[in-house]
Amino acid sequence: MLKIEELVHAYIHTHCDFEKELVLTNYFQADWEADILIIDAEGMSHEIEIKLSKSDFKNDFKKSYVNKDSGEKFLKHDKVSCGDYVCNAFSFLLPMGMVDSDTIPEHCGIIEFYHNADTWDTEFYLIRPPKRLHEDSYWKLNDKDLFIRKMALNLLQRKMEIKGKHEELIFKNPFDLKNKK
Repeated sequence: MLKIEELVHAYIHTHCDFEKELVLTNYFQADWEADILIIDAEGMSHEIEIKLSKSDFKNDFKKSYVNKDSGEKFLKHDKVSCGDYVCNAFSFLLPMGMVDSDTIPEHCGIIEFYHNADTWDTEFYLIRPPKRLHEDSYWKLNDKDLFIRKMALNLLQRKMEIKGKHEELIFKNPFDLKNKK
């Protein structure tokens, strides 16, 4: 069985240009997580949401969030479809034939994949390109410096997490100093 990490690896290494695009996986954007977030040199962004089962796909349309400032409750795809969304484009990455493309909203791109378990090859097919949701650059809607600092912190945390799995790490408790004062 193909794991989601293997699927992400196969997709980004066959469809992304790391010299021209910023590619993030499992990136928390606003109130939800982008499985794949691609930002090109002009700041145009594309979120790709991976769904491996019909139930997971259907549940994506039930996700609701509360605006922290106004308290307004909204559905994720209502925000995406009306252009009140940080990314310029949104697509689903799905197993071939899992969902009829007519059931997927017109604003969403559709990328299907076929994984051959015998050869371990994974092929991707663009069924429908995503519609442009708005023309604002990702950097117009997000603080680029804060974004880079968060990325650096995330990399440091992942490095420590991986290192900790291979050797015992002992860190000072940052609260010890406060308790002694």
